[in-house]
Amino acid sequence: MFSRLQKWNTLRNQILVVFLVVMVIVLLIVGLLTFNKVSTLLKNNAEKQIQQTAVEANGRLESLYKQINMASKLVMTNDTIQRTLTKAYGGNPISFAERQQLKGIVNTIQANTEGIFSFELYTNMMNSLVPIDDTNLVTRIDGKWIQQADSAHGRLVWIGDDPRNSDNILALRRVNLMGHDYANGGYLLISIYRNYLQFVDQDETNIENQYSILLDQNSKVILSNYQKSLKPILNNEAPTLSLNNQEYMMTKQTSYQTGWTMVILTPVKALTKGISVLRSGIVISGIIGFVIFLISSLFLSTFITRPIIKLTKTMQQASAGSLTMNPSVTTVNEINELNSTYNQLVKETNHLIKMVYQKEITRSRSELKALQAQINPHFLFNTLDALKWTLEDKDEEELAEFVVAMSNLFRYTITKQNDGDWVSIKDEIQHIEDYMEIMKMRFGDHLKWNLHMPVETGHVKIPKLLIQPLVENAVLHGAGNTMKPCTISVTIQPTADQDYLQILVVDDGPGINQEKLDSIKQAIQSGGIISKNGNGMAISNVHKRLELYYPDRLKSGLAIISEVNIGTTVSFVIPVKGEEDHVEFKGNFDRR
Repeated sequence: MFSRLQKWNTLRNQILVVFLVVMVIVLLIVGLLTFNKVSTLLKNNAEKQIQQTAVEANGRLESLYKQINMASKLVMTNDTIQRTLTKAYGGNPISFAERQQLKGIVNTIQANTEGIFSFELYTNMMNSLVPIDDTNLVTRIDGKWIQQADSAHGRLVWIGDDPRNSDNILALRRVNLMGHDYANGGYLLISIYRNYLQFVDQDETNIENQYSILLDQNSKVILSNYQKSLKPILNNEAPTLSLNNQEYMMTKQTSYQTGWTMVILTPVKALTKGISVLRSGIVISGIIGFVIFLISSLFLSTFITRPIIKLTKTMQQASAGSLTMNPSVTTVNEINELNSTYNQLVKETNHLIKMVYQKEITRSRSELKALQAQINPHFLFNTLDALKWTLEDKDEEELAEFVVAMSNLFRYTITKQNDGDWVSIKDEIQHIEDYMEIMKMRFGDHLKWNLHMPVETGHVKIPKLLIQPLVENAVLHGAGNTMKPCTISVTIQPTADQDYLQILVVDDGPGINQEKLDSIKQAIQSGGIISKNGNGMAISNVHKRLELYYPDRLKSGLAIISEVNIGTTVSFVIPVKGEEDHVEFKGNFDRR
């Protein structure tokens, strides 16, 4: 299975897959964004249209309300009615003839007004004037509506369903007596045909299964074309609800004049009717775009990878031992550059093969000469050993010790260590001891030296001959330039963070004046020779080697401090982990 997949894991197929994946992602993102934006726009437009329908329906109802309000005002402001109610307000009885006259006036106004079933006129004592019967207003309607009419001070109060006739709805208003400072003269009860407030014809909305419900200020149903229970609708506070296994959007519009609320229920699928067409169009467009891009990607990936495949075959021949150049191709600049680079590499490789062959012959000859040269140091060491035994046979023990020190000095300097140029501080100190042993032949008691070194620093690796040249420089320029005894101190101590070692070589010789000290520091920094006769080469050499061996971790190079007739201090700081292969050493150094 894996081998079959490897067969298809080519650059051409990878480019093709990447192109197709990018195209699919782009198509999905563009399609989703387009679908989301357009569908949202369609839904918003449909919602705005429904909201506008609710506003228009409320406007029509408010217009009808104004007509009813105007007709009822004509009744309550009629002069005859005002005089009759004023008479009743004074406690005087109303005759039958007067009630007949009132009925005629009310019937005339009712006949000229659409939608009104009847006007009923009552005195402030709730007794009926029109119609001519013994009906009391308290028995006709609930007393709370009378209280609301009193609080409204003559404005219409909508009651709702007529208890006597379900086809009508009732409204009530108090009749104020204009000649008695608008005192309560009675009440006018208006009965209105329910059909007069009917909704616009359902066919005009062009939406199937759309329902409209008119609620009064107490959320009681005035009109509704929804035949089933309205309880789930009235209890719903969400913008959508489910009725008859269908999702509906609920739109509400409340009239500030009547306090009524128009509720319109619209099927959600009617709002998203055009979205399915949009979805199909986006899917078809995406498929067509994908096919076109697939064909283009096949052509483009083949065009890009054909020169690379040809170059790969040429390289495979090279791995078999045939380093041949690949003919130039006419394609994009990058492929031409790759082909040119390969051809240049073939030229250089063929040239290097010849050079390596010649160097191998030269190296073999050099190894033979090196083997012969190794005889010379061994001859020197054997000669010094023979000299040592001869001096011991003649009881020249002191001279024999000097010869041993000289032999160790040469052996340390010439012989290559196991770690190359790196040695432990312990070995470097031993080399300094051998050197100082020889220098005592020259200076005698005139020269003394001491060492201060913690035991744990003995195993730290440093480049060979890093400290001894500084000691040698202190001997030559310190003890060699003064008649008084000279002491040389070598101090090795860890820094505060324990990651570095500070190494100091101090002498109490004649010191260096400031002018010469500045020239020495300048020569060290420039890498030149301190004096014309070659003096000071050891210091420059150590400084240069510090920079080479510790290019990144060296805090600073050599630091020289000197005062005339006081002495000179040469110091430097190196990292503890300067070389990874450490040799563990146990012992204690503190020599004086």
